[in-house]
Order: sequence, then C-alpha cells, then structure tokens
Amino acid sequence: MSKILITGGAGFIGSCLAEKLAEKPENTIVVVDNLRTGEFRKVPTSKHNNVQFIKCDTNDYADISAVFFAWKFDYVFHYAALVGVLRTLQHPVAVLDDIAGIENVLKLSKNTGVKRVYFSSSSEVYGEPVEFPQNEHTTPLNSRLPYAIVKNVGEAYLRSYQKEYDLEYTIFRFFNTFGPKQSRDFVISKFLRLAMRNEPITIYGDGSQTRTFCFIEDNIEACTNAFYRNEFVNDVVNVGGTIEVPILEVAQNIISLTGSSSEIKFVAPLEEGDMTRRRPDTTKMMKLMDRPLISFEEGIKRILADTSYII
Repeated sequence: MSKILITGGAGFIGSCLAEKLAEKPENTIVVVDNLRTGEFRKVPTSKHNNVQFIKCDTNDYADISAVFFAWKFDYVFHYAALVGVLRTLQHPVAVLDDIAGIENVLKLSKNTGVKRVYFSSSSEVYGEPVEFPQNEHTTPLNSRLPYAIVKNVGEAYLRSYQKEYDLEYTIFRFFNTFGPKQSRDFVISKFLRLAMRNEPITIYGDGSQTRTFCFIEDNIEACTNAFYRNEFVNDVVNVGGTIEVPILEVAQNIISLTGSSSEIKFVAPLEEGDMTRRRPDTTKMMKLMDRPLISFEEGIKRILADTSYII
C-alpha cells in the first residue's frame, strides 16, 4: 500500500491525478488545497473511498507539517501553486510566496521518510524561446516572470535535496493542458465558454503566438506511468502536445467545433508573459505513453460532452 499526498489536489490537474491514482485500491490518496484557486467539487472523494481531502495551505508550515506528521507519506506530488497568466501577473508577491511551500514540502518529505517527490514545473521556465523543440536538458532556461522563476527555483531545490539528502524527485514540465475540469480563466475553457454563448472571443495581439495543447488524459497517463514504472527518477520530463498551433487558429477551430456565431476580436498584446512560441521535445513523454496522443479536436469534443465546469 502507498500513501500519497497531492498538494493543490483541488485544482484541474491535481484532481484528475487523484482520480487516476485512486483507481488502485491499495493507494491511499490525501488531497490538500487551500481552495484559493481550486474547487472542492473537483476532488473525487464521492467516487473513491481511498481519497481524503484536507483544507490546508502548503505555504503555511504549521498547517502542512501537521498533515505530514499524521500520515507519513510514501510519495508526494507537489502541484500546489498560484496559477493563471493574468492572476500571476497581477499578484507577483503571492506567486513568490509559493517558494515557502516548496521549502516546506521538501523539508517535511526529507524528515518523514518520503521516498520521492513529483513536482509540477512549467513550460514557462523556458521563457522566450531560444531553441525548438524545447528540450529538457539542452534548451537554456530563460525565465524572467515571477511564476517561471518560482518553478525554476523549485527545480533547483529538488536537485539540491537529492544531492545533499538523497531525496528522489521527478520534475514534470507541463505545457498547455486542457480538459473538462479546467478552470474558466484558461485559454481553452475561456474560448469554449464564450463560443457556447456566441459572445466575442478576445485574442491578445494578432493571434500568431503558438502553443501546443495536451489533453488531460495524456498528461495524467504520462505522469502516473512515470510513477508506477519508476521512470525518469531524478530527471525532468516535458509533458505536452506535439502539434504547434497559432492561438487564432485555436479560436477558429473552437468556433467551428461548437457551431458558434462568435466573432474574434483583437486587443493589445499583453505587456509580458505571452511568449511567441512553445513546443516541447516530447521524446521522454512518448516513452511513457502506451498509445497515440489524443488530438485537439477529440479533446474539445470530450469537453463538450461534459460542460459542467466551463458554463
């Protein structure tokens, strides 16, 4: 039996991870979240009796240490973070507060016998692109914004704790992930909600900036396979889609797939944070997958079959 902690487990990716790990009854899953951006309804406590939820602020040592000492976890997935482009740009100090959460999780993991920590880093650490595709080890990290810097610092903490205390880790650098439970202020769910209401879809700049999109099932399968197979221990794995798409084309596709009459409106580009391109080297990720990735169009259709989180 494994006792597993998921911080930020009431968020989009964390809650889906909890649901997948809970499919094995020998796992005991403890989800902690301060519910600042997460939602309790996403936590699968009603579906699985091996999932427990505790409202807790990972950045508060007294709060999170009580959970660690009570449960003595085998593994930790540290997914708690302040997220969202506009939110993180508007609240940079709150973003920097997440460094305390990283310190807390690693100190407590080291002191309570945790075997390995899994960390949700981000494509943001690459900053404005200098190499394509963006490789985990050869692409320079060009992060400047507080959110990206915190993720970069988190990665450095993990490497340091492994070197000094032999605490194992795996770093997942998430590129744009989408799915039915995604919060409403992310690009896919925002575009879908507007399209379903036939309201104008706003794009920053001219829409030529590109992203790759990874459906949530692909993200979760890659991460859980890394966990169960003990793959990429003390290593970094990009987790993302493989097809680079301009944001304008994303909006056009969503309008088409929803049969919407929405118009596309262009506004001034964001002053910072909206990188021109992103495309991961997914060589490592594909070694973890037992099937082809789910296409963007199929992913959108699956969201439209369950719109309870976006309308």
